[in-house]
Amino acid sequence: MDRGALAAFLRRRREELRPEDVGLTAGPRRRTAGLRREEVASLAAMSTDYYTRLEQQRGPQPSEQMLAALARALRLTTHERDYLFQVAGRNAPTEVSAATHVAPTLLRVLDRLSDTPALIISNLSETLVQNRMAEALFGDKSGYTGLARSEIYRWFTDPAERWRYPAEDRDRQSRTQVANLRAAYGSLGARSRAGEIVQALHRESAEFARLWERHEVAKRFEDHKTLVHPELGPIEVDCQVLFTEDQSQALLVLSAAPRSEDSEKLKLLGVLGHEQFTESR
Repeated sequence: MDRGALAAFLRRRREELRPEDVGLTAGPRRRTAGLRREEVASLAAMSTDYYTRLEQQRGPQPSEQMLAALARALRLTTHERDYLFQVAGRNAPTEVSAATHVAPTLLRVLDRLSDTPALIISNLSETLVQNRMAEALFGDKSGYTGLARSEIYRWFTDPAERWRYPAEDRDRQSRTQVANLRAAYGSLGARSRAGEIVQALHRESAEFARLWERHEVAKRFEDHKTLVHPELGPIEVDCQVLFTEDQSQALLVLSAAPRSEDSEKLKLLGVLGHEQFTESR
């Protein structure tokens, strides 16, 4: 671990960012060049003291999870992320862990979306980042591990994943999930994480096995759908998508028709905040 190089790199990247680059408000009496240390710490979900010690060359060696969080908070490119891991004495991320590094271009757009649900997902439907409105609509998706990080896997193994869709739409959603997975499987190959999910779901879900034999392939994100919120009930939304150049990640933005009842329900999400789906739904 090169403490000096790590400290200098973190400090330089922090000073190069402006609050508006990460969705923050600068305020009238700001004297700090770039972001404050406490702002970076908050964005990376770590203590200010921990981050400060890293910049002062006296902190412990960061874990891979900490480094990934710092890379996201500082909006690092892939090459910058790999350098961060290198000077911290860690191996460059593997294919699986690299997929969780959020594209800075998508993050910049997400940072500016505060009044409508938006989230960034991988090509395996893993939620990488979601804004406050998306958390209020879908719940917090950051706590899943293993294959369960993929919504596709959860759709066929966890009944709770289906509660946010009306019963009459669930068969269609099942086909969509399988078509999305087959698209990822085709580009990543049988030995990839997509292949792991396919093998696991063949063992665990007869429905998945039946739909997989249809050989449908599509990335069906751009869509009109109805979502069910536990407090607000059904909400009709349009889903628009912005892909990275390699199509490994996508920014999903949900909106409703202006001046509609559904638009008013989306506004109420900001008031209600985060709600968990319950089995009673």
